[in-house]
Amino acid sequence: MDYMAELAEKGAIAKQAARKLAALSTSVKNKALLAMADALETGYSTIVAANAKDVERAEAGGMAKPLIDRLLLNQARIQAMAEGVRQIAALPDPVGESLSGWVRPNGLNITKVRVPLGVIGIIYEARPNVTVDAAGLCLKAGNAVILRGGSEAINSNTAVTAVIAEAAYAAGVPEGAIQLVETTDRQAVAAMLKLNKYLDVIIPRGGAGLIKTVVENSTVPVIETGTGVCHTFVDATADLAMAQDIAFNAKVSRPGVCNAMETLLVHQAIAADFLPAMLERYHQAGVDLRGCPETMKYHQAVKPATEEDWAAEFLDLILAVRVVGNLDAALEHIAAYSTRHSEAIVTRDYDNARRFQQEVDAAAVYVNASTRFTDGFEFGFGAEIGISTQKLHARGPMGLPELTSIKYVVNGNGQIR
Repeated sequence: MDYMAELAEKGAIAKQAARKLAALSTSVKNKALLAMADALETGYSTIVAANAKDVERAEAGGMAKPLIDRLLLNQARIQAMAEGVRQIAALPDPVGESLSGWVRPNGLNITKVRVPLGVIGIIYEARPNVTVDAAGLCLKAGNAVILRGGSEAINSNTAVTAVIAEAAYAAGVPEGAIQLVETTDRQAVAAMLKLNKYLDVIIPRGGAGLIKTVVENSTVPVIETGTGVCHTFVDATADLAMAQDIAFNAKVSRPGVCNAMETLLVHQAIAADFLPAMLERYHQAGVDLRGCPETMKYHQAVKPATEEDWAAEFLDLILAVRVVGNLDAALEHIAAYSTRHSEAIVTRDYDNARRFQQEVDAAAVYVNASTRFTDGFEFGFGAEIGISTQKLHARGPMGLPELTSIKYVVNGNGQIR
């Protein structure tokens, strides 16, 4: 099948919609967002029925439980998705915001303002809530969006997109502003990555393989959202009760997300006091423990860690644990294996905390808190499009401002050069 022609048609429609969408008032966009939220709740039964097909197929195919959890939609999750859209509606509209302005000696009045990016392509995996987050955020920031979700969630995404797009168009959003690529053929992704004429940017959201494929093959500019090989370092001066709660939360609360901790680093000075109880707590929670030789001394359930384990984003109840000699060794380990997403230190030493935050190269660096807070809602941004681990344009949780560009508006009275 000629997916390039099919995607070009979607792109042309989206491009036309984006021109109209960029000029929509905040009130119309908010009306549409609220209508989308209501439609999600009233369309609950249709969405859940479609999602059940995806979950049944995933279970039959042996998908890991944490990934099935990411796929599953129920009434509570759909209500949470709707609430997320309402929160987007309540956020300030970034479009048209004046960032700065000045008058040149020749009298030219120059203003730097926020404008939409245009048409955004989102390629993501088995998380149907991303369909709603992406559509809502793109709409509020004045962008048209073409969505391509994973094959695992095709029924869910199709149902969700139909529900929210219909509501948005009825509220005044130009048709074609929210579109879904409805084929699961990977050739459609390859075509999408070459859609320079219509797409202004592509944002991949998923595992390392997906992101690598997009970055290496796209001729459309890419905002790289990150895989999360996140670390927590328990320093020699840490409050051990606090450290245990933080380290447990970072791994166990929701292991299938990118801000979950994948490697625990422990200062050798407190390893004997900290690790036995910590490892037992993990063991009781069903965590598969993989550790260095020193770690293995403290619990019989710890298996030998491989070199691959230190670099792995497990997205499961699996944890790598290493005892390190000091802060420098922890920093070296993080520099070698981090994906620059989220890193944490638990310490009562001010100088060590400051060094950690200054020297660790990551989008979010924590002192005495769980990495699980790297999230748009938790940062106060509302829903997010993903966590950017790159350094150009956007980094960290990507909210509305990160979905805009800038324009210089220049006013004169006859100046020539």
